[in-house]
Amino acid sequence: MIDESAPPAESAPRASRRSPRTRSVLAATGLLVIGLSPFAIAKTGDVLREGKRNGTTTRETQIISKVRAGTAPTGGYATRQSNISGSGGGAIYGCRGSTSSTSKPCLRANNLRTGRAFEFNTRNGLLTGVISAGSGGDTKKPFVTNATGVATGLNADEVDGRSASELGTRWALINESGDIEQQTGGFTIVNCYTTNANCYISAGSDVRNKGLRAQVSVANTDGSPVLSGETGVAACGATTVTCAPPNTEASNVIVVAPRESDGSVPGVGPTPAPADAIRFYVYVDGATGG
Repeated sequence: MIDESAPPAESAPRASRRSPRTRSVLAATGLLVIGLSPFAIAKTGDVLREGKRNGTTTRETQIISKVRAGTAPTGGYATRQSNISGSGGGAIYGCRGSTSSTSKPCLRANNLRTGRAFEFNTRNGLLTGVISAGSGGDTKKPFVTNATGVATGLNADEVDGRSASELGTRWALINESGDIEQQTGGFTIVNCYTTNANCYISAGSDVRNKGLRAQVSVANTDGSPVLSGETGVAACGATTVTCAPPNTEASNVIVVAPRESDGSVPGVGPTPAPADAIRFYVYVDGATGG
């Protein structure tokens, strides 16, 4: 009689452990997960790991503190980052902002009260900082501001695209022979008392939107008094002015018409210079535009 409750005599025991191959696959998978974890998406509440790349977050990480400023060398800031290696590099912030109106700057300092929003300082450096905008050029702006007060200590080579020499008043003294006797720089004679009784002077830059003035000298180069006379002055490149001599109809040329007080042309002598030509000054006010 067969006992059905007993195990079959020929039954083999079941394996109680995984094969060596299975264990190797599981171990390799675990190492792969550990190796990829620095680049995984961080979960809210994860700790920041020093010396390693932390995961990509999808929410803001906020540090809110209430630290009062004092006279101690440290303190007064919510966070402090410092590199004491001697090679620089305290902090770097990068982002992927665009020109969209909703895009945020990579760095923003916002003082919600009346104090300063930022401060840059180098203890002994000759250069405090650099603002770079791609390859640079006139189409790039280093910054914009709505503040119109004087920036104390600010020095610039150019303002609104003009050099310091263009911002002030430049002048030249033209003698009765039609030559430049003195000048601040940039002036050359194009045609003076040669074709007619006028002087045509190049200022070296566009004068169409600049203030122009001329006035007679009190004496000629030989000491003979002038004492009277008037001068008319205009930019040859202006739409309301036509300058006749060759090479004078240009935006950089000034025409000066010295006249007697009654409007008559001084002198009736032979060319190139009228016998009673007038010695005069011409002025270009660079600050008025151009």
